[in-house]
Amino acid sequence: MSLGYEFLFYLFGLVAIASALTFVTRKNPVSAALWLVSTMFSLAGLYVMLDAHFIGAVQVLVYAGAIMVVFLFVVMLLNLGQSDEPHDFRKPATRIVAALVGLGLLAELLTILRAPLPEIAPNAEPVANAVSPVAEAAFGAYLLPFEITSVLLLVAIVGSVTLARRKAIQ
Repeated sequence: MSLGYEFLFYLFGLVAIASALTFVTRKNPVSAALWLVSTMFSLAGLYVMLDAHFIGAVQVLVYAGAIMVVFLFVVMLLNLGQSDEPHDFRKPATRIVAALVGLGLLAELLTILRAPLPEIAPNAEPVANAVSPVAEAAFGAYLLPFEITSVLLLVAIVGSVTLARRKAIQ
């Protein structure tokens, strides 16, 4: 295991933990959702580093993408994101944290760019398809739980729209 790999692993882990703690401590649901997106991206980076590329892609597409868009849509629909006090992001502590995050991302980028490209042996066997087993399980043996989950998400969206309309009418 190379030093760059360990550095990235700990960096992604630290960003995931810090983002999760910040997510839990936010009062504003919109900023909390954005910190949750940061946590999801860090977890996707950890999955990719563990050679689980499909799970990393699903993490970004499904959780950081679709679920968070639905969550933010519901928060904005219910008008929950309004804060009483204005926020000032020009404080010195905020600038220091932003600079540290920027330096961490720059170090990550430089580590990735300096890493040598993997060599593929000419007689290496092709990697098995990673999507087929997941698709066979999701749409075969686990089709009913998969569909029940999608119906539950639909019911949650319809319920939030109903609550928002009821609140807007009153």
